[in-house]
Amino acid sequence: MAEKSIPLVDHRYAASTPLVPAEPLPAGALLSDRRGRELHDLRISVTDRCNFRCAYCMPREVFDKNYRFLPHDSLLSFEEITRLARIFVDHGVRKIRLTGGEPLLRKNLEVLVGMLAGLRTPDGAPLDLTLTTNASLLARKAQALKDAGLQRVTVSLDALDDAVFRRMNDADFPVAEVLEGIAAAERVGLGPIKVNMVVKRGTNDHEILPMARHFRGSPVVLRFIEYMDVGASNGWRMDEVLPSAEVLARIHAEHPLVALSPSQPGETAERWAYADGSGEIGLISSVTQAFCSDCNRARLSTEGKLFLCLFANRGHDLRALLRGAYSDRQIAGAVGLIWSGRDDRYSELRTAEAAAERTADGAGKRVEMHYIGG
Repeated sequence: MAEKSIPLVDHRYAASTPLVPAEPLPAGALLSDRRGRELHDLRISVTDRCNFRCAYCMPREVFDKNYRFLPHDSLLSFEEITRLARIFVDHGVRKIRLTGGEPLLRKNLEVLVGMLAGLRTPDGAPLDLTLTTNASLLARKAQALKDAGLQRVTVSLDALDDAVFRRMNDADFPVAEVLEGIAAAERVGLGPIKVNMVVKRGTNDHEILPMARHFRGSPVVLRFIEYMDVGASNGWRMDEVLPSAEVLARIHAEHPLVALSPSQPGETAERWAYADGSGEIGLISSVTQAFCSDCNRARLSTEGKLFLCLFANRGHDLRALLRGAYSDRQIAGAVGLIWSGRDDRYSELRTAEAAAERTADGAGKRVEMHYIGG
């Protein structure tokens, strides 16, 4: 019999088939890693494709018309995603975020949302089910997503100035349509809405105050994200990072802010409220103020590789188990072994020595953000 041909594109990042332990994981057992961090948050990429070409994520010179995205039969089906999600929920996951690429490019995504919305924790509670999007398709899909059971959305928006935004998305997409998507999400009740702005010094940092002014006084929570060294395609340089402390100082000088407590354990954003009660902002500072110590997130790529850190260079091939003769309890046992061995803390070790150590095993470049979501 001829050997089965496996597309080379499936092997763009190193991955190993997980070990399945002899003893299945007990039902409902919570998972804790080597640093005592429990698994709580699962981010699921549903596509590696995006209709934007933002330089910090999918620069056009790399992701051009000749770039080979994953073939459809490599992607997890909605049934496979839901099966894995059910396993993770049984062992501590309480929040699922759908990401991409751009997740709304995945055909019939509302069907998957409905399947995930039906899941319940061991104590019968519904999940916190969210989605991150560039909002290019959100205006037309918001109602269907809400009807299917999506609770809220996070929108990526890096500038209000149309010319700046078009340059940054490198797809000539107008900011007005993103704002229309945000308005549509608000109308149907997909909130509280969060808007994420990646701040790149010298590119869009002059848009910090216009963005703050625009969303101040609304229920939208605007969050500023330090430009991160994710993947190997974005040409990241430390001198293009604008520390969150400087973002805070710029806004505070115009609109005084007061610190808020974290909304939940493992929260990535430092929360600040306008002193006059006109809203809230967030600061995500993975470069200058690492939050590895309580990171409780795992990431599942669109073709079923489990990554334990946004800056990982090696995954664990859960698809091989899904499409093999393994039960849910056996897959859960494999996931338990993976998580219990987790020791990732890249942002705390962002040094040349740490980078050398990470590539010493020849595992290759770090995973790209479009592949596993931010």
